[in-house]
Formats: sequence, structure tokens, C-alpha cells
Amino acid sequence: MRLHTLALVSFLSSFVSAGAVPNKGGFRLMWSDTFQGNAGQGPDLGKWKIITGIHTNNEVQDYTTSNQNIQISGGGSIQFIPLKTAKGWTSGRIESKYTFTPQAGKATIIEGKIRFGDSPAANKQGIWPAFWLLGDVIHQGTPWPRCGELDIMENINGAPQGYGTIHCGSTPGGPCNEPIGLPSSTPLTDNGWHTWTLKIDRSAAGGKDFRQEALQWSIDGKVFKTLTGAQIGDQAIWATLAHSPLFMILNVAVGGDWPGAPNGNTLGSWGSMMEVEYVAVYSN
Repeated sequence: MRLHTLALVSFLSSFVSAGAVPNKGGFRLMWSDTFQGNAGQGPDLGKWKIITGIHTNNEVQDYTTSNQNIQISGGGSIQFIPLKTAKGWTSGRIESKYTFTPQAGKATIIEGKIRFGDSPAANKQGIWPAFWLLGDVIHQGTPWPRCGELDIMENINGAPQGYGTIHCGSTPGGPCNEPIGLPSSTPLTDNGWHTWTLKIDRSAAGGKDFRQEALQWSIDGKVFKTLTGAQIGDQAIWATLAHSPLFMILNVAVGGDWPGAPNGNTLGSWGSMMEVEYVAVYSN
């Protein structure tokens, strides 16, 4: 289904729940985006790169710069909308120009408030929204998964689960069991707004012992996964996840090795979108 942009914007704006970036006691805000702007605009190009021409994991979508795939809602959010066209599937992906490096002896929090479109799971086969981090060394030629990847939130096929996953080291195998990675899941009771948080905690032992450092995933303040440096057991590999520059990615993929291909019931429209109210990075 391909919807006219103005009609789509008008319809979606009524569903927006805008809000400011929350304060966090003991932490200072390092960077954020609350996706302000007029309905139908693209993301702030001072903060984000719109990614096109990339295909990974045997996904079937083409990422575009079109505001039919990526648009500011006009109510304080950004929407990523997968669409099925006569030429195939299109969708949206953006990557932050901002990079951050978790500091020794401190904790860094990366957070986003996200909701999904209201189409039932039966109409979301192959739809794969994600909020995640990659090591910036991938831009200097370090291959995946050696660059390090931290998936803060993934959802596949509209199922009532969200996933947090670590990718690292080499493939196949390695400490992160590639190419599967080290996933954990949490139940999702609805498609509404939820706050997804990753805490990179280097505060133990003043950041002098990587084995005591930890990665912690939460939804709405409830922890659902913790992984320590001791569990990875390799300081150089842990450094790609918790000591090195990282950048953010927001996207909705279609198809791919994990969810499988879309089928005849898959609806591409606002009902399969991912909407993001804010993303933020904090440090203490």
C-alpha cells in the first residue's frame, strides 16, 4: 500500500504523544533529539545521516530519503514507515553523526522512547524495527562483528517481544556466538510507547577492571538483561562494546535472515511503522 504523503501525515499526527527528554538524577544530558519540526519534514541533517544503498542480512527493502518513509510528525516525533511499491519494498534508516565514548569510572545511558504501528502481528511478517549502536570503527574499515554492535531494541514480525542483543568478536562462534549474537528478550504487552534503555556501566573499580563492568538493558525502568566483561572474558573484545566510540541507528528493515520475508498479508503503511519520540545520551 502506498499512501499519499499529506494524507499520511494528517492521519499519523493524531497519534503522536510528544514529550521532553526526561531528567535523570545524577546524570547529565550529553546529546538528544526530540524530533521537532513541521509535519512531513525529514530529520535534522545536522544530527543524522539518512542512509540509502545498503542491504544487509538479506533484507528486501531499499532505504530512501523520501518523506513517505522517514518523516517528522509535526507533534514531536519521527516516523519510519515501510511501504510496498510496484518496484518492491522501501523504508527508512538514519544514523547519528554524534558519537560517544563511554568513560572509565562512569556510566553512560542511551535511551529512546518508541512505539509501533497498530497493525496486528498477522500483517507484520518480515517487519523489523530497531534502535541500536555500532562501533564507529566500522567507518574506518573494521568489519562486522569485530566493530561491536549493541542492539537496544529489536522487534520482529509484530510479535509481543522486544530483544536486546550483543554482537562482537569474530564469526562464526567467538564470545558472542556469531552470527546469532547473545540475545535476551522481554515481553511487550502492547504497541504503545515504551522507554528502551541501555546502560554502559564502567563505574566499578574505577574503570580499572573490565571484568567488573556491565551492560544493562531495561524497558520502562525494568532491567531485562545484564552482561558483564567477565562473561565476555576478552578485554580487547569488551573494549569494542564499552570503551570505544559508538553511534546510533534507527531503522525499519523488511525481511532478512531473522524475521524471514514478508508475505501476502504484510501491510506496508503507518500500521507497520516505528515512531520515536526522543533519543538521548547521558553520563554521570
